[in-house]
Amino acid sequence: MKSLFGENTNYIQDTEEQWLSVSDLMSGLMIVFLFIAITYMRTVKQENTKMREVAVAYQENQVSIYDALMKEFKNDLSKWNAKIDQETLSFEFNSPDVLFDNGETSIKNNFKAILEDFFPRYINQIRPFRSSINEIRLEGHTSSSWGTTVSETDAYFNNMALSQGRTRSVLQYIYQLPNISHDQNWIKTNIAAVGFSSARPVINNSLQEDSNASRRVTFRIITNSEIQIKKILEK
Repeated sequence: MKSLFGENTNYIQDTEEQWLSVSDLMSGLMIVFLFIAITYMRTVKQENTKMREVAVAYQENQVSIYDALMKEFKNDLSKWNAKIDQETLSFEFNSPDVLFDNGETSIKNNFKAILEDFFPRYINQIRPFRSSINEIRLEGHTSSSWGTTVSETDAYFNNMALSQGRTRSVLQYIYQLPNISHDQNWIKTNIAAVGFSSARPVINNSLQEDSNASRRVTFRIITNSEIQIKKILEK
């Protein structure tokens, strides 16, 4: 009996030592996992902080550009029937009877006079922000109508050619203005003329297309926010 109890005692001691080793291993693993979790949480917090910095910087830049344009042009908007959108940084001319004759791409004299006044001042106002500007998109928009004898598809593509021709005319005209000759290289690199046809109509309160308001020309600033986000995240 004594020898038997002795053997059982040795067995119990061996078992306790084995469980102690497993317990030590589990404790070590828990510490490792806890360290990984803390490190991950810290990384996530740092990334969230960086993203907040990006959002704040982007918003501040948007507001600064908008404020500069509004300060310069606030007294001209009504007489030009123009508006500036803070969210899209779009400078929009909304008088189709002033811009072009119906179905034509040649700029009317009144719009030429507006562009001669507007564009040099516009270029000067955005000059301090060039490092944050990816491009200026000169957008042409039309209504969806094109007579009564063509299909909807033909009307769309006819208006596409019309809107593209109009923005090309505007770009060519402002490019040749004598007092912006020193900015021509920047203009070639950063201003794109795009015709949207009737793809982005203006919808009125009755949820119908406002044909007159849909015919417009817009200078829209596209910032390089994605590039700036990448730079901040790489720091």
